Amino acid sequence: MEITQFSMEEILDPTNIIEGKRYEFILDVDIDEEDELYHEAGIEIRVLIAEKGEESFVLNYFIMEKAEGEYLDFALEDEELEEILTFCKEEIAKA
Repeated sequence: MEITQFSMEEILDPTNIIEGKRYEFILDVDIDEEDELYHEAGIEIRVLIAEKGEESFVLNYFIMEKAEGEYLDFALEDEELEEILTFCKEEIAKA
Protein backbone atom coordinates (compact mmCIF):
# COMPACT_ATOMS: atom_id res chain seq x y z
CA MET A 1 0.00 0.00 0.00
CA GLU A 2 1.31 3.41 -1.00
CA ILE A 3 -0.26 6.77 -0.17
CA THR A 4 -0.39 8.77 -3.40
CA GLN A 5 -2.40 11.84 -2.34
CA PHE A 6 -4.01 13.11 0.82
CA SER A 7 -5.97 15.89 2.42
CA MET A 8 -5.88 16.86 6.09
CA GLU A 9 -8.28 18.91 8.14
CA GLU A 10 -8.30 19.68 11.85
CA ILE A 11 -11.68 18.94 13.40
CA LEU A 12 -12.58 21.83 15.66
CA ASP A 13 -14.62 21.31 18.83
CA PRO A 14 -16.45 24.56 19.63
CA THR A 15 -17.80 23.02 22.86
CA ASN A 16 -14.34 22.09 24.20
CA ILE A 17 -15.70 18.72 25.30
CA ILE A 18 -13.02 16.73 23.48
CA GLU A 19 -9.55 16.68 25.02
CA GLY A 20 -6.65 17.16 22.64
CA LYS A 21 -6.88 17.65 18.89
CA ARG A 22 -8.61 15.66 16.17
CA TYR A 23 -7.68 15.43 12.51
CA GLU A 24 -9.39 13.90 9.52
CA PHE A 25 -7.23 12.55 6.71
CA ILE A 26 -8.49 11.40 3.34
CA LEU A 27 -5.82 9.16 1.83
CA ASP A 28 -5.71 7.98 -1.78
CA VAL A 29 -3.84 4.72 -1.71
CA ASP A 30 -2.29 2.58 -4.40
CA ILE A 31 -3.06 -1.09 -3.75
CA ASP A 32 -1.30 -4.03 -5.42
CA GLU A 33 -3.57 -5.78 -7.93
CA GLU A 34 -3.15 -9.07 -6.09
CA ASP A 35 -4.39 -7.63 -2.78
CA GLU A 36 -8.00 -8.48 -1.88
CA LEU A 37 -8.56 -4.78 -1.18
CA TYR A 38 -7.70 -3.83 -4.78
CA HIS A 39 -10.40 -2.09 -6.84
CA GLU A 40 -9.80 -0.85 -10.36
CA ALA A 41 -11.23 2.62 -9.64
CA GLY A 42 -9.04 3.00 -6.57
CA ILE A 43 -9.31 3.03 -2.81
CA GLU A 44 -9.63 5.92 -0.40
CA ILE A 45 -9.13 5.63 3.35
CA ARG A 46 -10.72 8.16 5.71
CA VAL A 47 -8.74 8.23 8.94
CA LEU A 48 -9.57 10.03 12.19
CA ILE A 49 -6.47 10.80 14.25
CA ALA A 50 -6.47 11.93 17.88
CA GLU A 51 -3.62 13.83 19.45
CA LYS A 52 -3.56 14.03 23.23
CA GLY A 53 -0.44 15.45 24.82
CA GLU A 54 2.51 13.79 23.10
CA GLU A 55 0.50 10.74 22.02
CA SER A 56 -1.19 10.28 18.64
CA PHE A 57 -3.43 7.38 17.71
CA VAL A 58 -6.00 6.24 15.15
CA LEU A 59 -9.52 6.75 16.45
CA ASN A 60 -11.24 5.16 13.49
CA TYR A 61 -10.89 4.58 9.78
CA PHE A 62 -13.15 3.83 6.85
CA ILE A 63 -12.14 2.24 3.55
CA MET A 64 -14.04 3.39 0.48
CA GLU A 65 -14.11 2.27 -3.13
CA LYS A 66 -13.78 5.52 -5.10
CA ALA A 67 -15.93 4.86 -8.19
CA GLU A 68 -19.14 3.96 -6.35
CA GLY A 69 -18.36 5.71 -3.08
CA GLU A 70 -19.17 2.52 -1.20
CA TYR A 71 -17.64 1.71 2.15
CA LEU A 72 -15.82 -1.61 2.19
CA ASP A 73 -15.96 -3.98 5.13
CA PHE A 74 -12.24 -4.66 5.46
CA ALA A 75 -9.87 -4.29 8.37
CA LEU A 76 -6.37 -3.00 7.86
CA GLU A 77 -3.48 -5.04 9.18
CA ASP A 78 -1.54 -3.72 12.17
CA GLU A 79 1.47 -2.85 9.98
CA GLU A 80 -0.75 -0.90 7.58
CA LEU A 81 -2.33 1.03 10.45
CA GLU A 82 1.11 1.82 11.85
CA GLU A 83 2.26 3.03 8.43
CA ILE A 84 -0.78 5.30 8.14
CA LEU A 85 -0.34 6.65 11.68
CA THR A 86 3.33 7.41 11.01
CA PHE A 87 2.42 9.23 7.78
CA CYS A 88 -0.31 11.25 9.50
CA LYS A 89 1.91 12.21 12.46
CA GLU A 90 4.57 13.48 10.04
CA GLU A 91 2.02 15.58 8.17
CA ILE A 92 0.57 17.01 11.39
CA ALA A 93 4.09 17.99 12.50
CA LYS A 94 4.62 19.85 9.18
CA ALA A 95 1.38 21.83 9.53
